[in-house]
Amino acid sequence: MHGVSCLTTEYSCEYGSMKFYALCGFGGVLSCGLTHTAVVPLDLVKCRMQVDPQKYKGIFNGFSVTLKEDGVRGLAKGWAPTFIGYSMQGLCKFGFYEVFKVLYSNMLGEENAYLWRTSLYLAASASAEFFADIALAPMEAAKVRIQTQPGYANTLRDAAPKMYKEEGLKAFYKGVAPLWMRQIPYTMMKFACFERTVEALYKFVVPKPRSECSKAEQLVVTFVAGYIAGVFCAIVSHPADSVVSVLNKEKGSSASQVLQRLGFKGVWKGLFARIIMIGTLTALQWFIYDSVKVYFRLPRPPPPEMPESLKKKLGLTQ
Repeated sequence: MHGVSCLTTEYSCEYGSMKFYALCGFGGVLSCGLTHTAVVPLDLVKCRMQVDPQKYKGIFNGFSVTLKEDGVRGLAKGWAPTFIGYSMQGLCKFGFYEVFKVLYSNMLGEENAYLWRTSLYLAASASAEFFADIALAPMEAAKVRIQTQPGYANTLRDAAPKMYKEEGLKAFYKGVAPLWMRQIPYTMMKFACFERTVEALYKFVVPKPRSECSKAEQLVVTFVAGYIAGVFCAIVSHPADSVVSVLNKEKGSSASQVLQRLGFKGVWKGLFARIIMIGTLTALQWFIYDSVKVYFRLPRPPPPEMPESLKKKLGLTQ
């Protein structure tokens, strides 16, 4: 029994317990809610560039046009649906990711979970994001209306009832399929890339094993891995992101029509802005999420190692 008592002092709960998932979900709320709200001005300009490229020519031009027309307050338009929507999305994304990771690991068994770990990260994150987007969709729809339709509504309190009156519940969920198109590849990339980058950094870059790194050093690794994952995320999901922005603005056009009209060059518009935005975002999200785990003393499993039983099978042990 000695081993168990030692664990309880180091960790506040058991890996895979309800308390563990609840606190992971809370970490997700802070991580997504705060970061997405912080970049509302950048997101606002990006959405406007995608929807009205004639008027908002580039990232800096977009900022100056917005400031001239709406003042500093105009840059914060859509912050409420962003905060609520992404907090709910973060709760589901990170909470369910941990749930599905444990669930799928147990289904595969220890050896296969190690061998197929990349697929495991991809499957767990895709499953989590599926539910997270259902939570996000209504708020995302309201946010795009507030940001890109001049004179439609200035706040969530005005926008939501108006949208419901015009199109019913459909107004809030018609964007869910394009959201899945954009967010599921993005999240799969974000989680799998992050997990494998962390593993690679400890293996090849950091001069000592994770168990010997201080918490601050571990969080630096988290931040770097998060940024690298973010750059890949931005590239993978950008075309779908352009389509989503145009779709939400135009009533009655389909994703394939928009794609044809934008063409190959059109879908990559605003990519540089998005790489900076998503890179920083993803790095900060992982940093906040891991900091919450450190703060609440949640068990953080070490970088994956080959199970002993598999080493024996492969003749890697003496």
